[in-house]
Amino acid sequence: MTNPALRKTARSLPIALLRARETVMGPVRDMLAASDVNEQKWRVLRVLDESGPLDQSLLAERACLQLPSLTRILRAMEGQGLVTRATDPGDRRRSIVTISDAGLAVLDAHAEQSAAIFARLEARFGVERMNQLLDLLEDLTRTDPRG
Repeated sequence: MTNPALRKTARSLPIALLRARETVMGPVRDMLAASDVNEQKWRVLRVLDESGPLDQSLLAERACLQLPSLTRILRAMEGQGLVTRATDPGDRRRSIVTISDAGLAVLDAHAEQSAAIFARLEARFGVERMNQLLDLLEDLTRTDPRG
């Protein structure tokens, strides 16, 4: 029995986004499998490399992680020497995270392979369509479905 109020799963946005995520992230996970860095740690490193030192809350938002998850991930990353955390001197309640030289080395070690993964995806999908997709997804993130 099919509920007519529900879209077919083939045209369901949440399911389509999950399928697309797997298409993109599968090769990235394969790339990272040889290192001690998973996709969440990779995102943290990428965000810190791009933005510089960040407050944990802002880092969680930009890396698409829940703050409690980020706290656990950062503990592991500190143990690996990939990041450092320091108390913000202006607000002792805040913690500022900085990528370390070891974290930069991880990015450098995978940069060429990562670029090749996305170049292949872009070649198959098309540069113009990829840019359009990114623009549409950015627009979608600014839309609140709750009204």
